[in-house]
Amino acid sequence: MTQIERSTHRALENIGFEGFEEDASFIGPQDRVKFPRSLDRQSPGFHAGRLAANVWGAAMMEEYRKCECETLGRVKVSILGTRGVPAQYGGFETAVEEIGSRLATRGYDVTVYCRNPGQTLTSYAGMTLVNLPAIRHRVAETLSHTSLSAAHAAIKDRPDVALVMNAGNAPLLRPLRAAGIPVAVHLDGLESQREKWRGAGATYYRWAERASVRSGTEVVSDCNAISNYVLRTYGRKSWVIPYGAEVIEPGSGRLDELNLVRRDFHLLIARMEPENHVLEAVHGYRLSEETRPLIVVGSAPYSQWYIDQVTRAADDDPRIRFLGGVYDQDLLNQLYANTRTYIHGHSVGGTNPSLLRAMGAGAPVLAFDCEFNREVTADRALLWSSADDMTRLMDDLADGELEPVLRELSDVGKRRIEEHYQWDSVTDEYEKLLQHLQRADRGPDRRIEAARP
Repeated sequence: MTQIERSTHRALENIGFEGFEEDASFIGPQDRVKFPRSLDRQSPGFHAGRLAANVWGAAMMEEYRKCECETLGRVKVSILGTRGVPAQYGGFETAVEEIGSRLATRGYDVTVYCRNPGQTLTSYAGMTLVNLPAIRHRVAETLSHTSLSAAHAAIKDRPDVALVMNAGNAPLLRPLRAAGIPVAVHLDGLESQREKWRGAGATYYRWAERASVRSGTEVVSDCNAISNYVLRTYGRKSWVIPYGAEVIEPGSGRLDELNLVRRDFHLLIARMEPENHVLEAVHGYRLSEETRPLIVVGSAPYSQWYIDQVTRAADDDPRIRFLGGVYDQDLLNQLYANTRTYIHGHSVGGTNPSLLRAMGAGAPVLAFDCEFNREVTADRALLWSSADDMTRLMDDLADGELEPVLRELSDVGKRRIEEHYQWDSVTDEYEKLLQHLQRADRGPDRRIEAARP
């Protein structure tokens, strides 16, 4: 037994899921998930996926069929696949908090599965929180936690519907559906194109993307570009439901804490990963004549090598300041609202919550030129695609040539958020999705047949 398997066995026992191996005989060969041959059979990701889909899924099916489905009057919704709430990390968590709390206000019984280290909260903003462990490994962390979450959902929570975030959790879709739970899977952009998933990781995510589209009761894309990709690649339509944001005016009283002056600095907020083009932005800025400082916010738990490259590119330039991860939301709001420009380098994630947040705060956007950013900004941004482009933009900003453009971009960004990216309207669309899922056939055998390619 591998270390990954021993850890997951212990975690299952800790949540009261004992003797699960005996239930594995319940699942037939026809229900087992087939992984791509190119996946490394010794990798943590493979072992986590195999356990999740073939063993835990079997136990979920057995336990679900032992019990009668209870009708409690309120629609029970389980949300799996993120770090959970309160939101501390990224866009997925913020979306879960905003959407989940609104659904709870509307009368839904919402359970969110969390893996925030040390968290003991069991309820938040009307939502029930279930805190479960995860294997702290880049490949296995998300899937190991979602596997435990799926087991808990199918055996103890037994929701009417489930929202699974991230296509990487594909091995859990079939077991959940076999337990009679309709599942909507949110794809979260083009994960296989992220640099951190090179090699076997990219192979897994290509398989997971395909498996999610084929196995989910419904599929959610967060922008039209992703939806068109899914239709073009897999021949399946998806629900287009973006993230949301708020139009804010948080003031500037806390800028003194960072020795910053309103509209006198540039801001870049991103996870330090290659597809977010932090390296190109920093390098391009350093070569420019701009004197206003560049404030860089962000980190990455598994990408120290890339952080080192970005640091070297800055070359100890005193104009470039690295703040690391900032989780004080009030301070972040003031940074967004008072920056001269917001530099957005994301390229593979679909609709990006940080971009929406910057637009809602009135930050003029310098966006990496890709179809996702063009869609979100409606082509109302200053576009760049290389370090040289960034240098030219910064030189123009230093000369004052773009002042009228910056004022215009600030206004149109706020209007776009008001008209197209409000959390209430986003929740309306998720409510339509949940109602549709409720009407789906909950019979496990027929649902698994329908899920097969």
